[in-house]
Amino acid sequence: MAELAGAVWRKSTRSGDNGGACVEVADNLPGLVAVRDSKDPAGPALIFPVRAWAVFVRTTKP
Repeated sequence: MAELAGAVWRKSTRSGDNGGACVEVADNLPGLVAVRDSKDPAGPALIFPVRAWAVFVRTTKP
């Protein structure tokens, strides 16, 4: 997927040490934030506009 070329993935700070079942985020893409399952790095990723991601994170934080 061309949108993900150059993506730098990092493990979510909310992911624990649970055998690799983690969420990874790439937030270095122009205007986009991508989210994927660390167990399937070649699999699909969810892609959000930066503003939508910011709203999601803000509204889901405790």
